[in-house]
Amino acid sequence: MAHSHACTGLTAGAATLPLAPVHGPLGAVAWVAVWGGAALLPDFDQGGISWKRALPRPTGSTVAQMWGPLTTGAAALVGRLAGGHRWGTHDPLLAPLVFGALAWAAALNPWTSLVALAFVVGAALRGCHFVIPGTVETTVVGNLALSFGLAWWVLQRTPGGVEWLPWAVAGGVLVHVLGDWLTVGGVPLPLATPLALLGGRRRRTALGLFRTGARVEHSVAAVAVLAAAVLLVRHLLG
Repeated sequence: MAHSHACTGLTAGAATLPLAPVHGPLGAVAWVAVWGGAALLPDFDQGGISWKRALPRPTGSTVAQMWGPLTTGAAALVGRLAGGHRWGTHDPLLAPLVFGALAWAAALNPWTSLVALAFVVGAALRGCHFVIPGTVETTVVGNLALSFGLAWWVLQRTPGGVEWLPWAVAGGVLVHVLGDWLTVGGVPLPLATPLALLGGRRRRTALGLFRTGARVEHSVAAVAVLAAAVLLVRHLLG
């Protein structure tokens, strides 16, 4: 689930702070936040629009619904290109490489850096909304304002830019894939989706410890967010 992915992403980001190519408290917080937001990116393969009483309603994963039609439409396209949910964007090898490469390309320009950073920050806000007071970050307008405002603030105060963005994005994506591998649904074998285009069969692999949404998952998420907070505070105070 989204909050589980976000929390484990935050923990992994905080755990890697001693090796992170960032400087200062702001850089450390941004590094951890990007890991948390990027840990939702593989689920950007579920999105669409449903109609209820003649009104359009965005559907799909948390990250797909984040900015309303802007993201649900894009997620629907990504889902088709990826071959459906938990296929291409969940490839243990290709997913971190592709998302990391996109983040690298975005980091080359100030404006695309802003958009990419805002996107993963917005995803982190949505994924961790249960520990954030209020509900502003769960609304489309509120999330847009907060994520772009925070991203702009980070970029203004980090003269070196966000060259580290690809590493944090790829790491968060890998955390997501590993998390889904633990569940019964599992993830595709490496390169399963592109090989299927050549006539091969798509196969999955799973450790199968629990089902998505099981009680153990909520427990892991709670422990993860506490661990992330402790590791981040220790790094900032150290």
